[in-house]
Amino acid sequence: MKYDVIIIGAGLGGLTAGAKLAKEGKKVLVIEQHTKPGGCATTFTRGDYTLEVGLHEMNGPSPSDMKSRVFSDLEVAGNVEFIKVPEFYHFTNGRRSLTIPHDPGTAIRVLENEFPGEIDGIRAYFEQVLNPKRKQTGPEQEKEKSIGEFLDSIITDEDLKLVLLGNLGYFHDDPYSLSLTYYSVAQGSYYKGGGSFIRGGSQKLSDYLANYIRGHGGEVLLNRLATGLVADGRRLSGVTFRKKTGPASETMTATADEIIANMSMPGLKELLPEQEASVITDAIHGQRPGASLLTAYFGFKKPLRNLGFSYYSTFVFDSSVKSQSDILKNNRSSFEERSFTFVDYGQIDSGLAPEGKSVGAVCCIDYPGEWELLSKDAYRRKKEETAQIFIRRLEKLIPGISEHIDYYEVGTPLTVKRYTLNPEGAVYGFAQVPSRPAVKYQGIFDNLHFASAWGTLGGGFSGTILSGYLCAVGLLRKK
Repeated sequence: MKYDVIIIGAGLGGLTAGAKLAKEGKKVLVIEQHTKPGGCATTFTRGDYTLEVGLHEMNGPSPSDMKSRVFSDLEVAGNVEFIKVPEFYHFTNGRRSLTIPHDPGTAIRVLENEFPGEIDGIRAYFEQVLNPKRKQTGPEQEKEKSIGEFLDSIITDEDLKLVLLGNLGYFHDDPYSLSLTYYSVAQGSYYKGGGSFIRGGSQKLSDYLANYIRGHGGEVLLNRLATGLVADGRRLSGVTFRKKTGPASETMTATADEIIANMSMPGLKELLPEQEASVITDAIHGQRPGASLLTAYFGFKKPLRNLGFSYYSTFVFDSSVKSQSDILKNNRSSFEERSFTFVDYGQIDSGLAPEGKSVGAVCCIDYPGEWELLSKDAYRRKKEETAQIFIRRLEKLIPGISEHIDYYEVGTPLTVKRYTLNPEGAVYGFAQVPSRPAVKYQGIFDNLHFASAWGTLGGGFSGTILSGYLCAVGLLRKK
């Protein structure tokens, strides 16, 4: 089997790259180890409920958002429906409770009313996230600040810092080790372009892109695990792969002029010959995977609006978190105290449940070490115990909710690792620490390219979509 381009992985980066290349006439093969495309941009069904794996809200799409150009080029508009979410987030910690809108002007007024002594700091914060300074390069560059250091330099009130960091879990687990530049660009995109959810779940976008590839002459093979890369001097000539589950199958080889890795860089290393794998080892030295997530999925017998609840995404910080320095410690505390997000998809026309029912999800930072040494029985017991803890905590947030739970299920960092093959179940690629050096994978092979959350743009839906599109454009321009 001979192709112009083989893409290993059908996450959003691989699918976007494949769609653009197929549109431009390239013969594309996408190999995906899971039984459905999308990576973290997937859903699964339990009875009446479609449960969203990864998407709470996507920034934009908006006229100033580069994704709009990508979606226009690939005819996503009109085929995938984006629903605007009603607010950026609601924050509560037992001391403060307020809702942050997407519109920056309105958000500034809300915060100034709540924290009248911090007007200068609030305006300095929004100046930073709406107009992020370019990261300095070269020998004269200053050490980059973390978002935590920046907030400490402009704001005194600790609760205000926590409110502004309400959605920190979208990016990282610790404000003092998260790049200010990265945070500013990502956070600013929500304030500039608002947020949206894909009606029917993120699987709709993934399936659309996979079918777009097929409709333009490409192939997307699911349940196929890449087992190696075939080297021929300074170039790769192909990929070996086999069925991942089901009846045993022989290893097959597909050849191509160009190879795109839509996977983790540590995972890519395992596919390379020993000498070239050592180059990857050197390239990622000092990089560490970002945090993983635990998610409890819920199906409800009725919309939570009927219980008087009115927020789409609520960030619940435990009252023991008094300052930024408590956040990382809290992320490793017991689930009785760990801060969490609750997303109520029933607040919008999400298309995830039939009329009269709804779905929601609790999500918090988590790590595989808490799970990987457990026996199967202990693992199942801990998942059930964790579900019950969050049901009790939701009952405090929304009295009466427990009576309306029709279904629940817990996914752990090991679940993320199993379905994505990401080391440590990381969902955002490498941790975006201050002054993080770029991963220079170029030069390993002349025809190896990278398009995923583990690349230069980082994770999240936008990062991976743009990574895939820019990879494809660069390949098309390659001489």
